[in-house]
Amino acid sequence: MITITSLFKTLRCIVLLIYYYIEAFIMNFCGTPKNVAGEIVLITGSAHGIGRQMAFNFACLGAILVLWDIDEEANKETAALAERNGALAVYTYKCDCGKQEEVYAVADQVKKEVGDVNILINNAGILTGKNFLDIPDNKMDETLDVNFKAHFWTCKAFLPAMIASNHGHLVSIASEVGILGSNKLSEYAASKAAVIGFLESVAFELQAAGKKGIKTTIVCPYYVHTDLTIGVKTTRPCLLPILDVEYVGRTIVDGILKDKFYLFVPPTIALAVLKVFLPRKGFFLLVQYFGIYENMADYKGHSAKKGYKKN
Repeated sequence: MITITSLFKTLRCIVLLIYYYIEAFIMNFCGTPKNVAGEIVLITGSAHGIGRQMAFNFACLGAILVLWDIDEEANKETAALAERNGALAVYTYKCDCGKQEEVYAVADQVKKEVGDVNILINNAGILTGKNFLDIPDNKMDETLDVNFKAHFWTCKAFLPAMIASNHGHLVSIASEVGILGSNKLSEYAASKAAVIGFLESVAFELQAAGKKGIKTTIVCPYYVHTDLTIGVKTTRPCLLPILDVEYVGRTIVDGILKDKFYLFVPPTIALAVLKVFLPRKGFFLLVQYFGIYENMADYKGHSAKKGYKKN
């Protein structure tokens, strides 16, 4: 039975939802991005690709950068370039994000040597690029450790200080395949879907605890032109182009500054959620039309041993 109280709450929810839509629309064009000058920004997988580009963009904003990567030499190159771009300070650490003990150890080192992290960006990622039955079990474990479990470990290490001050930002670089799977990406898609569910749940916990000063951003990009995606192709480049890494880096940082909850790059990726309304045959028809069966056919990729790269 519908009571007056439940009816009132429903109407209130609808009115507020409309208001928040209007507010978000206005703030997207007129809002003032938050100031990150002097903030400590930690980026995993910072030696290459999107991680390096985000470092450059945060450097221009006067942030203090903490750069993690397994590739020490390339990470130092990122640090040098970030310093030239105006970073207040840059600290580099070698860290295998797929190893729990190492993540916690390096996190403790960062807290002692730099301070409490204000913006945590989990970007490190690897993929195998093979059919499901050809993926060794140890490769599945490795992908889940780097792409998903590392988010769990780093958040556990740095979130308590954010909660204490009710200030901070957690960012997870997921992927469009976390919403819509792809041929030869079974273990990668599984890890990215886990990331989405994880950070969304953490966001709910923070809201329930009244910690509204801590923001979360889940980023879902399409394929990005980096060493990790050598050989990847797109069937419909006008609708879903292989993205320029500099553009993606700028877009992600802009989304963080605007406290975006979800960030789809390009925005059309958001339409993937409509798959739940499609009939089975219609769904597979569109999957074929967009080339999801063929995108990874000529994939060459990049060895994870040379450093983690996202997309």
